[in-house]
Amino acid sequence: MTLASIRSFALGIALAFAATGALAAGKTLSISEKVDLTVPAYKVWAMVKDFDGWQNWHPAIASTDITRGKGNTRRTVRVLNTKDGAKITEELMSFSNSGMTFKYRIIDSPLPVEGYVSTLKVSKTKTGATVVWSATFKAKEGSSDEDAKKTMVGVYRAGLDNLANVVN
Repeated sequence: MTLASIRSFALGIALAFAATGALAAGKTLSISEKVDLTVPAYKVWAMVKDFDGWQNWHPAIASTDITRGKGNTRRTVRVLNTKDGAKITEELMSFSNSGMTFKYRIIDSPLPVEGYVSTLKVSKTKTGATVVWSATFKAKEGSSDEDAKKTMVGVYRAGLDNLANVVN
């Protein structure tokens, strides 16, 4: 076989897999939402930093169970129990108290996303604080990119908008 015939064969195999969806992978999506608050950053951070305390500020969360690890340590796993009965399992990837930021990923959930990794960061501003919540993910099979983004933006907006009410 010549190099040209090998390339042609490989291209044919790749096209065949792509046509059947075997190589098709959803594109990576990203979202970022923020809220500006007139409360000092340290007070906002005190409200959002606890990996097991989101029920204190996010209106969709009823309770949190830590299933592995403890506190705000890397690899801690939590199950968020939503008020409508859903369970979202997440793992803490990094945490910086001094940087007022953490990163986590979803392990399992009914949300229309996969490969979800999110960062929440609180920053000091002249008039208080800014909270930025961002993520990258792919839409789960059977969900559109638009639905996945719309769902996650809704989750973020509900939390950030309620945070403004809770800390003010």
